[in-house]
This record gives sequence, C-alpha cells and structure tokens, in this order.
Amino acid sequence: MLEYAVVGSGVGGCSIAAYLDAKGHKTALFEKDSHLGGCSSTFIRNSYMYNTGATTLAGYQEGHIVKSLFDAIGYKPKLLATDPAIVILQNGKETPRFRDLEKFLAVVEQNYPHPKNREFWTLVYELNKKFYSTDGYYYSNRSLFKKAVSLLSYTPVFMKFFRYFFSNAKSFLDHFFGGIDKEYLDFLEAQIMIVAQAKSSEINFFTCALALGYTFNETHYVYGGMGALFDGMSANMQDVRKNAEVKKIEKKEGYYKLYTKNEVIEAKNVILNSTVYESAKLFDASLIQNYYQKYEKLDNHQSSFMLYLTIKSDADFSHHYQIIQDEKFEMTLSKALFVSFSEKDDEQIAPKGYYSITASIHTDVRFWKKDADCKVKKERLKNLLLESLMKNLGIQNSQIVDCFAATPSTFARYINRSQLGGNAITMKNFLPFLPSNDTPIEGLHNVGDTVYAAQGWPGVMLGVNNLKRLLDV
Repeated sequence: MLEYAVVGSGVGGCSIAAYLDAKGHKTALFEKDSHLGGCSSTFIRNSYMYNTGATTLAGYQEGHIVKSLFDAIGYKPKLLATDPAIVILQNGKETPRFRDLEKFLAVVEQNYPHPKNREFWTLVYELNKKFYSTDGYYYSNRSLFKKAVSLLSYTPVFMKFFRYFFSNAKSFLDHFFGGIDKEYLDFLEAQIMIVAQAKSSEINFFTCALALGYTFNETHYVYGGMGALFDGMSANMQDVRKNAEVKKIEKKEGYYKLYTKNEVIEAKNVILNSTVYESAKLFDASLIQNYYQKYEKLDNHQSSFMLYLTIKSDADFSHHYQIIQDEKFEMTLSKALFVSFSEKDDEQIAPKGYYSITASIHTDVRFWKKDADCKVKKERLKNLLLESLMKNLGIQNSQIVDCFAATPSTFARYINRSQLGGNAITMKNFLPFLPSNDTPIEGLHNVGDTVYAAQGWPGVMLGVNNLKRLLDV
C-alpha cells in the first residue's frame, strides 16, 4: 500500500510528490497526460516544441521557497537569470521591468511621469521584501479549532501589513496617486492581472503590491522548456505514472482506493492537485462531495486562450513581453497579450536560428462552449493576436513556420482542466475563507493554485510548504 498517492503533476503535485519520495515515503505520482507539469508542461507538435502555458520561474534564489524545495530534493535546474523579467509595450512605449528599483524607476518616470512614482514603487518593493522574509505562519482547515489556532500564527504578518489587507487596491491606487490617467492605470492593471489573476477592484492592496512587485524577485528562463523542471524534479522518484488518469477515488476505513483505466491502487493518504471546485466528481461519498462542492462558487471561469508559434529569425528578442492595447481583445477579458520567447541558444526547445513562442491572454471558459461558431471564433482570435504580435515585435509573415491556437477546451481535453490561473485571492475569498491544503476528511489533502496560498511558483510553493508542515514531514 502506498503512503501517499499524488493525483496531478502540476507545480504543487510534482513538488510535494518529489519531496515525499526524497524523504523516504512510499509515494506515487499520477498524471493523465503523457507530459508532467499540467498547464506548466512542454509539448511537441509538428516536430516543434512549445511551453504549454506558464513560461517563467520565480523564487529560485537564496532564501526563497522554490530554491529551498529544489535543494531539499537534490535538484539543480539549468536556468538563465532574466533581467528585465518582462518588457511592457504600450502605445509605442517600451518599459522593461528591471529587478533593480532605481533602474526601473528611471524608465517608469520617463514613460509614466508622476510625482508619487518613487514613493509608490518603493512601497511595492519594500512590501515584497518584507513579506518573503516573514515566516512561521501556517493555515489549516482540519477543524474550526485548528483553523482558529493557525490563524493566530498570522499575527506578525497582520501586524506588519494590517493597513494593506483591508484596503481595496483600486481605491488605494486612486487615493495614493490622487487620480491616475487611463494609460498608466492600464499599465498597472495588466501586470496585476497576469500575477494576481484579478483586477485591482477585486483584490486588496497587499495582494496588488505582491503582484506588481513580482519582477523585483529573481526570475529565470528554463533551458529545455518548463517541462524540464518537472522531469528534473521527478527524475529520482521511484513511482511516476504518466497516461494514468485517476477516474474515481473511494474512501475506506483508514485508506483510499484509486481507480485508473488499468488498475486499482490503495493508499493511506491522497493529495489532489486537481482544482478544488472540480474535485467532488472524483468521489461518491457525500461527505467528501459536500466539502468540495461548497468551494465550487470560487470558480471564476477564468482561463487562457493560447497562441503558439515557431519562427525563423536572426533577430534578438527579450524572453517576455506584455503588449497592451487601449481596448480589450474580442472574446477575451484583457487588453494585454503576454508573449514568451525561447532563449536564442536553447537548441533543446528550438533549432538554431528558430524561436519557440508561447502567447497567452485571459478569457472566459464560457466563451468557448462547443457550438457551430467555435472554430470560427478560435480562428478569428488567433489572427487578431497574431496581428498584434507581428505589429509590435516586428515579425514578418514569411518568418512563421508553424502557428496554431488552443482554447480552454483544449486544456480540458489534455489535463482535465479548463479553468486556468487558479483561485484569485480576492476580497471575497481571503483568509479565513480560502481552502487550505488539508481537509476535515482524514488522509485527504490538496495542493495547487486553487487552494492556499495563490498562483505562480512562489504562491503554489507556499502551499507546498504549508502542506509539508500539516503532514509533519
């Protein structure tokens, strides 16, 4: 019998599985797809390789949680530090998000001049620095008593950041700047959305500051594609099962039965890396179904429309761009297109002289329900995004050797998930309403971007650390 069955190999699932295995616990990792990583994986199509969705690694620096986890399992990835982390293109302006505060301030003051710029961005910088140097807190949902005790562990955090937890970000920005023009606000909103997965009007300023300060942390390009991280993390694991979708889980006395197409597996503990609002369908037991169904209201139906390209070019590109236009793109939720390029000398992911490109934009799952017009809408949006990308980055049609798109339905088909970006930490689902990594059901746990703490590598890894503490491993 397994000690731990981890269902889903996204950032959270693969990380906790690799850690448990490294600590000597009998652990198996189950993945529906042929590639590990979920929406952070890498795949091959038409002989070309692409990052599926996520394209950036943050938090891999001394003292930060991602590097600490990798060190704990003995994994050292092949990375390239990226500075600037992203280059933002808006109305002919080019704004690199440099890690160095002074270097960034010089650019932002030139492109978006405002007398409060230095005070504002210094505040964002300091809040990020202070938060990631604060520890000792944890979050449990095992029982009301355990939840109350865990919330007390946040006392130092609340003492440090109290005034920002209960301030709506949009109101804070308006008040702080004494009014802010539309262009500058769009510049801020695009960065908030890509990290926090929500608008400033929906989150508190503390969450907003962490989103805007994301690029003040070290960010890295991953050689060989993001999937290389998951292959590397799991390389020494004893039991990794790809193409092994868990279709049903039964709760027994003291253990669980997991059913795949070809086998039945027994495990003392189950860790789900599925979305918290879709996990109920794995169980027949009403107690477990009821627990997960109460979180279905957190599903914001937000997802991504993806554009993938391979181009042949000798030009030099930054690793990441965010292209902001004045109005939302059709059939999306955003004015901003996020574009990622492979490293010029990374011949693992693209042949010499070629670039692999992954571009994404926020959309709503419900825009892409299958109907007679779905293919037409997909082709139209693909062409709109391609036009914007080519116009802003100087790519010629003759340079494109492969181009295709993916909707939320594509993700559902491959990784059993159509909602992407996780559970945004809005004013409505902040602590203590956020799902935790443990549950009131003995031996059942969760990890990933729809439970504590948030999205992105640092956010999900906070949840992994939290789960490690709750499991006492």
